[in-house]
Parts: sequence; C-alpha cells; structure tokens
Amino acid sequence: MANPKGKPGRSAFTAERLARALLLICAVAAIFAVCAITLYLFAKGLPALHKVGVGELLFGTVWKPTAAEPSFGIAYIILSSIVGTAASVLLGVPIGLLTAVFLTEVSGKTLAKAVQPAVELLAAIPSVIYGLLGMMLLNPLLYKLEKAVFAGSSTHQYTGGADLLAAVIVLAIMILPTVISVSASAIRAVPGSLRAASLALGASKMQTIRRVTVPAAKSGILTGVVLGIGRALGEAMAINMVAGGAVNLPLPFNSVRFLTTAVASEMSYSSGLQRQALFSIALVLFLFIMLINVFLNVFIKKRKED
Repeated sequence: MANPKGKPGRSAFTAERLARALLLICAVAAIFAVCAITLYLFAKGLPALHKVGVGELLFGTVWKPTAAEPSFGIAYIILSSIVGTAASVLLGVPIGLLTAVFLTEVSGKTLAKAVQPAVELLAAIPSVIYGLLGMMLLNPLLYKLEKAVFAGSSTHQYTGGADLLAAVIVLAIMILPTVISVSASAIRAVPGSLRAASLALGASKMQTIRRVTVPAAKSGILTGVVLGIGRALGEAMAINMVAGGAVNLPLPFNSVRFLTTAVASEMSYSSGLQRQALFSIALVLFLFIMLINVFLNVFIKKRKED
C-alpha cells in the first residue's frame, strides 16, 4: 500500500540502501584492482631497475638479455612505442573524425544505418585477425615498396615488409571504431539550436559543421582520442605479428619492437634478471599510459572550463 502521507515506505529506504551498498562495493573493487596492479608491478619491476640501473635500462639502446654479457637497454623500444602510437593517432584520428562527421551530419539516415554496423564490427574483430590480415596483405605490399625505395642499397636490412610502417597502419585501423563511435556520439549530443542559429546567420552547412558543431563537441572528440591512444599503446598481438619484433631505431622501414610486444614475446620463456627486466618494461608501460591519461584528462577538463 502507498504511504498515505506521500512519504517513501520502509521498502523504498531498504532498496536505496542496498543500491548504495552495491555501488560502493563496485567502486571499492575497481579502486582495489588498480591499486593491486600498481603495487604488483612496482614490486616486480623495481628489483631490475635497482640491479641494472635506471640509466642503463631507460637510455640503453641494446637489448640482449641472454648474451654472455647481457644488456637491458630499452630506449629504442620506448621510442618505437611513442613514435608508432603518435603516428597511428595522427593517421587514424582525422579519418575517424571525418567519418563521424559524415555519419552524423552529411549522409542520409539509410546510409548511416548501413555504415554504423560496419564500424561496430571493426571494434569486435579480434586483434589476431588484424595481425593475420596485416601479415598476409599489408606486409607483402610494404615489402615491394621497401625494395623500390632501397633499390641498389648495400646497407639496408630488408624486413620483408614487417616494419614500423606496417604497425602504424594496423594501429590506425584498429583505433578507428573507438574514435568514430565516441566522436559520433559527441556530435549527436550537440543541441540542434546551435546548428539552426548558425544557418540562420547565413553560414553554409559545411561552415556550420567546421565552426560550430565540431568545436561544440570537442570535449567528447578528445575523449575518443584518449581512448584511441590507450588502445594503440596497449595493443600487443597484432603488432607482434606485423612489426618484425627486432629492437631498432624506429624508422619507417625498420623492424621494431614495442613495449607491449617486448613483454608478450619473451615472458613465456624468461627467468631470473631477464624476467625482472620484463616486469620493469611493464612498469614503464603502465606509468607511461597513466601519465598520458592524466595529462589528457587535465587538458580536456581545462578546455571544458575555458
């Protein structure tokens, strides 16, 4: 029966308390998981930093953990991750943003309904499929390009197309669904009154999109960029299949190894100091991702306030 005085009954208070307790448990579990991962990585990664030395590990350029005189420099691995991620974002974000604008502002509803499932399908494809397609289709094409560029060279080490350029292209394709979906949602959330006001002032549709709609959705678009960067930084399987896996200076036609692939390719058979060094690489990757997320979140918050 309803309360005659219009006040919520005891059952409503009980349900509210249970909901609050459940939400609190979920929040505590998430915080605990982050803290546990952080502590574990520090506990496993700091011993190698102490034994090898921070300078040699972070700024050394030779990675030979199983040699007679082992070396644990990961400078080229860090640079490969930075360059590969930045290049994939520079390539993938404009394509993703333009696709989102097309789906929300330019195309008709029928075409948008046909393209949207394809975008969602891209997000559902496993990483190993991207890697397999990259090996079978992209690497041979890049090998032909490599032979054309370095024809007559006696110093270049041919990679068979498994190089940084292949990794960048695969990563750019893999971040597309994230950027497109988040950007499209942000653009759809822009009030129609802003578009109407711009058109009423005499602006064309393209001018309205460029100067009104996209700037109004910039916070959501930046969120999509952040998520895309996280996807690119955390990818291992596809990059391990198309990038060659050698520790080299990150040049377009050099076989390279990223931080993620360094851990994934050697952890199964490593032991001793090599295994500790791999945990140090994981710790560097974790701190790298955390710093990027903090910086971008602060930047987005500041843009929102402005």
